[in-house]
Amino acid sequence: MHLIDIKSMFKEELLKDFKEKGYPLYRANQVYLWLIKGIKSFDDMSNIPAGMREELKDCYYITNAEIKRKLVSKLDGTIKYLFELNHNELIESVLMKYNHGYTLCISTQVGCKMGCKFCATGKSGFSRNLTPSEMLAQIQSAQLDNNIRISNVVLMGMGEPLDNYENVIRFLKLVSSGDGLNIGMRHISLSTCGIVNKIYDLANEHFGLTLSISLHASNDAVRNKVMPINKKFNIEELLKACEFYIKKTNRRISFEYAMISGVNDSDECARELSKKLSPMLCHVNLIPVNDAGDDNCGYKKSSKERLSKFSLILSRAGIPVTVRRTLGSDINASCGQLRRNVNNVEV
Repeated sequence: MHLIDIKSMFKEELLKDFKEKGYPLYRANQVYLWLIKGIKSFDDMSNIPAGMREELKDCYYITNAEIKRKLVSKLDGTIKYLFELNHNELIESVLMKYNHGYTLCISTQVGCKMGCKFCATGKSGFSRNLTPSEMLAQIQSAQLDNNIRISNVVLMGMGEPLDNYENVIRFLKLVSSGDGLNIGMRHISLSTCGIVNKIYDLANEHFGLTLSISLHASNDAVRNKVMPINKKFNIEELLKACEFYIKKTNRRISFEYAMISGVNDSDECARELSKKLSPMLCHVNLIPVNDAGDDNCGYKKSSKERLSKFSLILSRAGIPVTVRRTLGSDINASCGQLRRNVNNVEV
């Protein structure tokens, strides 16, 4: 029998399903509350009759994200999780503490197809998309492990969110629902490498989340080398979609720019980037590229002097710019490395 992924269901879907099965509707409310709490088994639903729990097992399954490995930074308390899913696949999440609360960076796929040259995730290939419940499970596991409430979610872990569009959209609706974890859209950021047609689709959802674009280059020649997606959707097409998103949502876009020494960090690149982004409603986040050896084609992070000069050129052109604060540097907190290292050990 095909089992239904119960944690990926909206409350109204569960109510309808229970009604069709002849269960009292208050039982659906009880089960849904257990699911929101992150319960791992129908057996643990103490206020549901034993016979009904057995019947539920024959119809549904509960998705979990079990902690396989956990690294805690001694520098800033950042926690990197390696989660094991129901099918034994491994994904990563990173929990960060800020003054405004806890932020969890979650994965949306097992692996990634995009092949960005500086990213460790793509080196392990792509396995499959995550379900909405598997995205929710990452949040619930981190909350239960630390006895906290996560207030901000970033879809910037393993995988390309817009390549898993339907599941991600359902997850966003579930996680922001007042019946669910109730994390508002304005506290959610989604990062994409630039799947242009899906950016248009996302704009039409009217979610009000923060869209982050992994740009990482000021021209097509450089971006073609570091991000294969640019050969399908070039910078001009991407920025046109971004302008549409801004106009449709009235939300500022964040452009992520990994500073790679000798590749994309020259004064000329900074001036070129300024011209392309002005006067767009945007913000540029400069990121010292992760120094991961062979995992990022041997790319090296730009010097502090280069970061400062690049930032200054953007600022003088009227582009809001920040340099991302590095968290969890002692535990390789960028996604992909922990999963790959564990897989290499176990093979």
